[in-house]
Amino acid sequence: EELMGVMAHELAHVKNRDTLISAIAATIAGAITYLAQMAQWAAMFGGGGRSRDGEGDGAGRALGMLLLMILGPIAAMMIQMAISRSREYDADRDGAAMCGNPLYLASALRKLAAGVEQVPMRDAGMATAHLFIVNPLSGSGVASLFSTHPPMAERIHLLEEMARGRA
Repeated sequence: EELMGVMAHELAHVKNRDTLISAIAATIAGAITYLAQMAQWAAMFGGGGRSRDGEGDGAGRALGMLLLMILGPIAAMMIQMAISRSREYDADRDGAAMCGNPLYLASALRKLAAGVEQVPMRDAGMATAHLFIVNPLSGSGVASLFSTHPPMAERIHLLEEMARGRA
C-alpha cells in the first residue's frame, strides 16, 4: 500500500508535467540571475553613473542596480523553490486520488521522514534535493523558504485530512 502511494505520487508528477514546470522555473530564475550579474558588471565598468545628458540621479540608479544584484537572484530562487513545494502538494493530492487512499502515502512519508532523521543523507545537496520524495536537507524558519519540499508534518496532516474528507 505504501509503495502504491509513493508510486502514485511520482506518477502524479509525470501527469502534471512537473519536470517541465520546474525546468521553466529554473530557466527564469537563471535568466534573472544572469541579468543581475550583467548589472553587476555594468556597475563595475561605469554603467550605473550619470544619465546621457550628464545630469540625473546617478546615486539612485547605482542603488537600484545594487538592489537588483543582491535581491534579484534571491527572489528568483525563492520563487523557484515555492513552485517546487507547490508541485509536491499537488503530487501528494493527485497521487492520493490515483491510488484511492491518502493514508497509503501518509504512512510511507512518515516512515521515510523517520528514516532520514535516523540516517541523514550526507551526499544530498541543493542541486539534487528536488529529486528526493523527502527533503534531504534540514532547515527551518527562513531556511525553509529555500527548501524544495514542504514540511513533512504538514504534508502528512493534509493527506490525513483528505482521508477524513476535509480537504
